[in-house]
Amino acid sequence: MKHDVSNVSELDLSPYSVFTEAEWAKLRADTPMTLTADDIRNVQSLNDYVSMDQVETIYLPLSRLLAYYVEATQKLHRATKRFLGTNGRKTPFIIGVAGSVAVGKSTTARLIQALMRRWPASPKVDLLTTDGFLYPNAVLEREGLMRRKGFPESYDRPALLKFLTDIKAGKTSVQAPIYSHFFYDVIPGQTITIDQPDILIVEGLNVLQTSNLSRDAKAVPFVSDFFDFSIYIDAEERALQNWYLQRFMRLRETAFQDPDSYFHKFSKVTDSEAQEIAQDLWQNINLENLRHNILPTRPRADLIITKGAEHKITSVALRKI
Repeated sequence: MKHDVSNVSELDLSPYSVFTEAEWAKLRADTPMTLTADDIRNVQSLNDYVSMDQVETIYLPLSRLLAYYVEATQKLHRATKRFLGTNGRKTPFIIGVAGSVAVGKSTTARLIQALMRRWPASPKVDLLTTDGFLYPNAVLEREGLMRRKGFPESYDRPALLKFLTDIKAGKTSVQAPIYSHFFYDVIPGQTITIDQPDILIVEGLNVLQTSNLSRDAKAVPFVSDFFDFSIYIDAEERALQNWYLQRFMRLRETAFQDPDSYFHKFSKVTDSEAQEIAQDLWQNINLENLRHNILPTRPRADLIITKGAEHKITSVALRKI
């Protein structure tokens, strides 16, 4: 007997439940607002405004959801340890935040961190960007990869995987390299230390990226294998382009003015020349990376936050299977 699937819509087959802002806001329940207007301003990135209203309608329900996930995952870890008869180190809960350049990953990650730190249990919540695991400029230049910066091949993936392995194992004082957007390079000899957090937020372009599977069926870990929850921040290409160009022009008036900045040369060109430079960087680097490497990872996320004009979040999709 044949089954007629012609009337089955893509929505019916979607692994996500999709919520409007109003629908998602109802899931806040009695979660209290623990951030002030100053707190919110302090976590915002350049050209990425977040309103107090959207913290209440979007981020407070998300904070509540994450509290449930953390509690359930900790119970699972305790059950596994009881089964194994071990009393090993605590296993941190790791959250991945992915999305395009200029979409607002850093703001979202810092907002989540600020809210989680104010949970009643006052957990230790650390934040790491994967920029520190980019190869130094000297290596990228030698390999002809400077215009592939941010693409999967520009990262020291083994070093990142080793870092996450140590974190997940509960090791103390795990170090990660530091990246400077001002100097546009990894800072030699400088590191950040992550010491047994309860929760670690890992933010980066390609954190949900997979690689080709091993032909001999050997285990090849992905960065996302270490995540207990993952978030993808989404927006239309046109909006992303506008935000990128606006940020570039704002930086020309601020950070690029410093003679020590890697991008100081861009503060000396005309506005029209700067627009052309920014368009080239977007079209030939960031957009290509988005289309070929970042956007294809969106279906792997547990939660998709979709933004519209002026970074306003218009919908939230939560994985149901």
